[in-house]
Amino acid sequence: MKKTIGMDRAVTRKWRPATRAVRGGTWRSEHGETSEALFLTSGYTYDDAATVAARFAGEEEGMTYSRLQNPTVAMLEERIALMEGAEACRAQASGMAAMTAALLCQLSVGDHVVAARAAFGSCRWLVDHLCPRFGIETTVIDSADNAAWEAAIRPNTKVFFFETPANPTLDVVDLAHVCGLARAKGITTVVDNAFATAALQRPLEFGADIVAYSATKLMDGQGRVLAGAVCGSREFIDETLLPFQRNTGPSLSPFNAWIVHKGLETLDLRAHRQSENALELGRFVEERGPRVLHPGLESHPGHALAARQMDAFGPIFALDLGSREKAFALLDALELIDISNNIGDARSLMCHPASTTHAGMSEDARAEMGVTEGLLRINVGLEDPEDLREDLDRALSAAGF
Repeated sequence: MKKTIGMDRAVTRKWRPATRAVRGGTWRSEHGETSEALFLTSGYTYDDAATVAARFAGEEEGMTYSRLQNPTVAMLEERIALMEGAEACRAQASGMAAMTAALLCQLSVGDHVVAARAAFGSCRWLVDHLCPRFGIETTVIDSADNAAWEAAIRPNTKVFFFETPANPTLDVVDLAHVCGLARAKGITTVVDNAFATAALQRPLEFGADIVAYSATKLMDGQGRVLAGAVCGSREFIDETLLPFQRNTGPSLSPFNAWIVHKGLETLDLRAHRQSENALELGRFVEERGPRVLHPGLESHPGHALAARQMDAFGPIFALDLGSREKAFALLDALELIDISNNIGDARSLMCHPASTTHAGMSEDARAEMGVTEGLLRINVGLEDPEDLREDLDRALSAAGF
């Protein structure tokens, strides 16, 4: 592979997904390094004044400042965009930086957002608290109800914002219907795809406008760094998102970008293997009695829909034991699976959302979302499924199941 081919869309658009994940976005320096280089620099130097003036004026390509561009970050952005099928991508400092930027860069006083009620706690905080503070109206709906989306539209509705599958209840949104409705009404869709990534689901193929990520999750996959990303059209990224990012500064560090860039090489393998393990483990837990929420199970109300729009069902599911006491008893009895609030890791992790990821929400809001006191969320990793089964078997017994 030649030094700059990985950044040449005329070539890379012909590659298949697995090749894009390994080779896309690669740009080699004059040294011809095999692994992509890590450029730890805040600024850049220039041979003459005319060059820097042309770059800052946007008349010439090239680096100006690492808050705006960095070679390592640019490689990650190109790889994510290729995998997503997007024209462009901008990396962010974290997943929540990505969600905040994707919304606020395009919203103003008097605009209206329709959002899914089932969402990560901090995403709901954006909708419930931050947007209204800036005069942005919001309506929260049951995202699985197609009719609810149209019923919530107002003359000033600017954005539909949702996750699918949702965190932590695994609600599934009909991408084709909701994105099609938004397009017909001139509304922009912002989809949080962190539970799936492009390895398992590509919302742009169903008509989504913007896809946002916590790359901290499956993209890194090994619990090492924080990162986020926003994908969309070149026009949106350059003309709407970039001015916001340039002047507010949620930029991703080159080191974190390099870590995620290398993680993407194995994303497809990890995501599919972890999905297989999660489905196997979910069936086992369901047989033991607790209510299990996993779109791969026939008992999930969104199972058929998820099968149509996902390549696999993901590594995450939830189980409801009925009370906080039983949930804590299960967590305390674990020996192999870690108690942790992260997801997408190659290691299996479990948490109690009501006291962790959604602890900042009111009790009424959690009840509205289905985040009960007995709900547990598990990220199923790459361990041997039998070892995970044995650990959960013991823990379920300790919880009375």
